[in-house]
Amino acid sequence: MPKEIPGFYYDAEKNRYFPYKGPIPGSSRKPPPFNLSSKSKKIDGVCKCMKLRRDKLLQAREVCGNVISSTKGKLNFQMEYQKRQASHPLIWKYHETDRMGNSALEHVDVNVTSSHGIIKREILLTGGSNDSLNIVQVGKVGHEFDPPQSYMADCVWPLNIGQGAEHRDLSRHIWSSDTAMTYMPSNISCIKMLKRPSFPIDDTASKHILITTLGSDRSGGLVYLLDLSKPLDFNLNFPIHREGFREVASFKQTLWGADCDSNGRLAVIGTNTGAALLNMETGRTTWMYRCKSDMLSIQIDHTGNLILCGLRNGAIVTVDARQKQLKRNTHTSPSISMPSSVCCLASLKLYDQYFLASSMDGSIKLYDHRLTQRGPIQSYDGNVNSHSRLELGVDPSEKFVLSGGEDCYLRLWNIPSGKMLFEDRFMDSVPSAVCWPRIDGEEKGMQNYRYSGKDHSSGAWLGSYDGIFYSSWL
Repeated sequence: MPKEIPGFYYDAEKNRYFPYKGPIPGSSRKPPPFNLSSKSKKIDGVCKCMKLRRDKLLQAREVCGNVISSTKGKLNFQMEYQKRQASHPLIWKYHETDRMGNSALEHVDVNVTSSHGIIKREILLTGGSNDSLNIVQVGKVGHEFDPPQSYMADCVWPLNIGQGAEHRDLSRHIWSSDTAMTYMPSNISCIKMLKRPSFPIDDTASKHILITTLGSDRSGGLVYLLDLSKPLDFNLNFPIHREGFREVASFKQTLWGADCDSNGRLAVIGTNTGAALLNMETGRTTWMYRCKSDMLSIQIDHTGNLILCGLRNGAIVTVDARQKQLKRNTHTSPSISMPSSVCCLASLKLYDQYFLASSMDGSIKLYDHRLTQRGPIQSYDGNVNSHSRLELGVDPSEKFVLSGGEDCYLRLWNIPSGKMLFEDRFMDSVPSAVCWPRIDGEEKGMQNYRYSGKDHSSGAWLGSYDGIFYSSWL
């Protein structure tokens, strides 16, 4: 029997130990705490400079319209203003949320049963390293729910926040009840809306959630379907009715990730032995691609025909789902090789030929399906990683991508230019999970991007061992 090592699991087939997602529990390699006083001085100067730039941008728009002339040439006002916003977020930390959302996050609009009838609420589904699945309500605490557990929030960036109540109101209140949590058989590896919603979101098709568990040394991973189309009742032992939360399939393998097609009927599962195609209605599983390397990330393109597979050996393989399995395994070859294990893939929806990929050496690249042999078309430098499975977060407008690093920094880049817009540390653990809220009624691609801080599509949820954070762009 292999010896247990805290923070690692043993793979008998590969005869190796692999680390779990996130920092190693009990490890002495805790990053040094950051110096608050030196950071405050730096941020004071940056904020003053930022305010001046915004004022000049607004003045230039009044004079020149949407096209601004500068030493760099002609610039688009809307894009420049968004970049200014992205470089200076307000970031809030919620108390008593440790280990609640460091594995996976998903934001959904649902109907909730209350004493006043059916009301609409936003909820945050969180998967933690303690095997828990939590349902957290977003918004001010309602009097119709008893007893509510409200999670207090503190602003952790910038450190000189003190401009008054208007900034404090930007914090999104989150709260829950004691019964809105259940324990899964093992760590949650994925929480994903079953249907990739188009804009505006279809109110019924987007209420089914795909949940996968990693698996353990005693059993493999499991796939669940969570039906949120019916109203949730927080007065029950668990807010979701029993028939609304069911197991779809069980595997002998480790389940690293999953994605679903645009119809919401089929899901692809990335395992330690390859990719499986799962019919969510019947539970039938078909193996699409077999390999000897763990499939740490998997994505379906917009057509549902091509599956991107990111492997531990650094290869990104494109699998055609229309081919038979034997032909796929014989003819499929790595079209892209990254310097280290592929930890995340993110397909873009507005530019459906593009996808982002990150690897465990800190590399983040943008690729074009049509030009993979030429290598990446854009790179995003500066991230720090060596062994962690860190998510990439792409905002609804698909202009920005963010990622956490093993140095506990959060970084944000502009996707078209590759320029880093934000880099700072405000927690003592790795930001490993990220989720942007999906808001009903948004126009496709967020073309009419609003500048108000109350437009929550311009904010992101972050998860780490330290707890849950919310980043809002003014």
